[in-house]
Amino acid sequence: MTAPRQLVVEADGGSRGNPGPAGYGAVVIDPAEAVTLAETAEYIGFASNNVAEYKGLIAGLEAVKELFPDTPVQVRVRMDSKLVVEQMSGRWKIKHPDMKPLAAEAARILPASAVTYEWIPRESNKHADRLANEAMDAGRRGERWDPASSAAGLERPRTPAHPEPPSGPPGDAVAGAAKVRAAMAAARPGAARPPVVTPQVGWASAPDLGAPATFLLLRHGETALTPEKRFSGSGGGDPELSSTGRHQASCAAEAFAAQGTVQEIVSSPLRRCRETAAVVADSLGLEVRVEEGLRETDFGAWEGLTFAEVRERYGPDLTAWLASADAAPTGGGESFAEVAERVSAARDRLISRYTGRTVLLVTHVTPIKTLVRLALGAPPESLFRMELLPASVSTVAYYADGNASLRLLNDTSHLR
Repeated sequence: MTAPRQLVVEADGGSRGNPGPAGYGAVVIDPAEAVTLAETAEYIGFASNNVAEYKGLIAGLEAVKELFPDTPVQVRVRMDSKLVVEQMSGRWKIKHPDMKPLAAEAARILPASAVTYEWIPRESNKHADRLANEAMDAGRRGERWDPASSAAGLERPRTPAHPEPPSGPPGDAVAGAAKVRAAMAAARPGAARPPVVTPQVGWASAPDLGAPATFLLLRHGETALTPEKRFSGSGGGDPELSSTGRHQASCAAEAFAAQGTVQEIVSSPLRRCRETAAVVADSLGLEVRVEEGLRETDFGAWEGLTFAEVRERYGPDLTAWLASADAAPTGGGESFAEVAERVSAARDRLISRYTGRTVLLVTHVTPIKTLVRLALGAPPESLFRMELLPASVSTVAYYADGNASLRLLNDTSHLR
């Protein structure tokens, strides 16, 4: 009995806007020889990251089938999408209606026993990522991805014995890889072609600013102080999540895993945020970076007190605080103006670092309200006119021209 041919498929998908203009890339590799056997990439129009990731998986498995139609194979799929890897491995349920038919299509290409799945970090998936970006760039120009002009060309190790890739006999998989790659890039008979991108014209037209940095703003889950509505900032204790807060973090993690939009996670240094972020990170297979600028306001002598207790003990200071963003809480706390300066600096650092990425920021009421206020160009008093519940999600997108767009505020649908 012939032993199965051992192969690796690396696949990736991306969406510039998530959802937005999307594309995928996939590579078939002979791991024994470290040889790329085939590449495929395609612009798929407007779609989410998850859809693009699944499309990349499907294309990679189809490339294997075209390369080895009559040969037993054992394929190890390597992807940086934890959602796809966990769902296709059967460890996570597939709940989203857009994902179910794609997962079923991927499962039909090769026998289930012939495919295993492995999660890898994004930096280990650069070849497929590069192909996906080439496809999206082509779509942006109104073109199809051209395998002949790909910068991620087929590679074979150069050794003294083999200074150039051997051509092999007719029908050899390596020799026919370029043909397969071109065939995979061409539309199959009856297949829908991705729409050609046409520029907007008229009043509604906008400059091509590229993909924004999109910040998903998650308020941490409840602590013991939250139901009592006590001031809880960065100047007092550092409370942990309550059992309710941990449940809220789990609900948020499940929702983000189902959406598949989060690419990076950044947290306030305070414990309640780091605990919330850790639950989401464990679900998504991501690391958590800490950003000091996202910490909550220092409420000074008001820490741990209710609003009524502050009014009773520090009435004049509270009145001044409510009237002016420059007034600070009693005992050396931070004014809203100081918080805005700190949060703005953190925002600018994160925008620069994560241009074109979708980032989950796990932080507090005041930093989130401040980011929303600044995005809208609203006055400081607007901070008192927003409600942000524990574990709620708000979304702001930041574009290359410096403008921002508020997309969501205080969403708690994942907690119901």
